[in-house]
Amino acid sequence: MMKKKRIAILGSTGSIGTQTLEVVREQSSSFEIEILTAQNNADLLIRQALEFHPNAIVIGNETHYQKVKEAMQNTDTKVFAGTNSLCEVVEFEGVDIVVTALMGSVGLAPTLRALKYKKIVALANKETLVMAGALVQKTALENNTPVYPIDSEHSAIFQCLMGETGNEIERILLTGSGGPFRGKKKSELAHITPMQALKHPTWTMGAKITIDSASLMNKGLEMIEAKWLFNVEPKQIEVVIQPESIVHSLVEFRDGSVKAQLGLPSMKLPIQFALTYPHRFPNTFPRLNLSRIACLHFEEADTETFQNLALAKEALEQGGNTPCILNAANEIVVDAFLKEKISFLQMSDIIRECMASLDFKKDPNLSELLESDQNARTFAKQLIALYH
Repeated sequence: MMKKKRIAILGSTGSIGTQTLEVVREQSSSFEIEILTAQNNADLLIRQALEFHPNAIVIGNETHYQKVKEAMQNTDTKVFAGTNSLCEVVEFEGVDIVVTALMGSVGLAPTLRALKYKKIVALANKETLVMAGALVQKTALENNTPVYPIDSEHSAIFQCLMGETGNEIERILLTGSGGPFRGKKKSELAHITPMQALKHPTWTMGAKITIDSASLMNKGLEMIEAKWLFNVEPKQIEVVIQPESIVHSLVEFRDGSVKAQLGLPSMKLPIQFALTYPHRFPNTFPRLNLSRIACLHFEEADTETFQNLALAKEALEQGGNTPCILNAANEIVVDAFLKEKISFLQMSDIIRECMASLDFKKDPNLSELLESDQNARTFAKQLIALYH
């Protein structure tokens, strides 16, 4: 019998984390949980730990440490607290695969640490590659350690490229649903509320990524990710709106052939494929029935209305620390929008100002990227204070 792979899930209480645990339940003969982490949701982390019996758990918010420690006192599970512990636990000898399902820039440091310790990384954290794609790619190559994408779009591209070694890519076509405001013009978005923006038509996700989907920043971040995951140039990456969320992305080759990966709008299949690659394990997930779908639609992305996508394209083309600035500013403005401190359209205005005002660095090292990240956050907060 093949030895079970042992998994660390960073961000086990979020949408990707909980679905990863569903996959592990489905494939319990092949996987077991070694590490679970959460930032604030101590109650769910405790329930998960009592079910899966990991070697260790981490609660990021140290104020919850005592509660978690007491809940686990009659188990063999070790309990750690604080963000530094995220980096320490991925080093554990028992970890085979690290699922990075953390939200935001906090995912960068533990991902780099996992790669340095030659752990397979299953990546669902967009911000890691947006902030430091060159550094992540370099670290992965130096340690001969793979990064497998979990995002449905990048998993689709990854699957389309299987068996195509040596065949030149002409274009990558990243698909997106268009979010809840597809078809609207800029003037119609002026008074959008957070509640409206959180109503995604096809996916159930966390608040931050749902707002990114509504503004199309999600697609912009995915374009930057794709550059590093698949070693392509910015001009080779395009965004196509696919409202049914059935075609998860496509690859066009130099002979004009186009390959697509299709599936229901569920993250469980790409999560499972990242964990089982290069094998496809049977499962009980719902199957796609195209006769019920009947029609698939494709549209050009509207960068005039959704200026976050245009800003992300600009950051992709400029390179250097600009994507890092874009990402940091976006995290701040999304939080401000959710707290109703700024409007939906002002998010783009603030990101644009951060990109234009902060110092550009062509080949930043990690220290310079972290400095750019902090500077962008500080400047974005200052701009929000002027609007609010």
